[in-house]
Amino acid sequence: MGCTANGSSVPLATGEGWYDAIDGCGFCKQIGNMGRICFKLVRQERIKHINTFGPTTLSIAHQDVVKNTRRWLEQMVVGLNLCPFSSSVIARDQVHYAICDDTTDAQLKQFYVNELQRLIEADENEIATSLLIFTQGLGDFYEYLAVLDWFQKILETAELTDLVQLASFHPQYQFEGVAADDLSHFTNRSPYPTIHLLRQDQMTKVLANVLNPEKIYLDNIKRLNQLGRRQVEALCPWGK
Repeated sequence: MGCTANGSSVPLATGEGWYDAIDGCGFCKQIGNMGRICFKLVRQERIKHINTFGPTTLSIAHQDVVKNTRRWLEQMVVGLNLCPFSSSVIARDQVHYAICDDTTDAQLKQFYVNELQRLIEADENEIATSLLIFTQGLGDFYEYLAVLDWFQKILETAELTDLVQLASFHPQYQFEGVAADDLSHFTNRSPYPTIHLLRQDQMTKVLANVLNPEKIYLDNIKRLNQLGRRQVEALCPWGK
């Protein structure tokens, strides 16, 4: 199977519950609050709560993906304090790494649905947040954005936006309306196309304790400019 989560294949929720109600571009055919009702119908035993990275359970290729992603988190995200909220969950090993090698719409959707379900059903002390890492097919930034938009619509259709929000990272990340060579793009440039699943309630609690959350992005740009292009590109060689 192409998609793994910390090295373990995820059983696919097919043939029952809400998954077999998914249609071409949506998440569930039900309307109103039925999206969430459908979502909760999948049997509990289909999800394994995995939050530790076991090198022996991963292929060599996937070991490298997780190691490269962790290095980026430690050196760039935490090391430069680009996300003040990330250091604690990384230190406690509460980040869930899910890797997908597949490329078809059906496979991508199934992978995403399984990981949404995993995060929502897991204890947040086991899985605080999830990184969905795509190793194939989304190297083009605009194709990645199309998938990101599709995933957001799935979330909205299922009425799960009060539980989960998405954050985006890509090796060639480009903020709209910003010069192509601006260092600000590196705040969101990751080694692989990545979609971050965040718990909405967790973010609400964290942001309630931040005086000016809108300043975080501006402070990050200032920090990167102070560091200079040579050092930033050394930390993120994939983003040159």
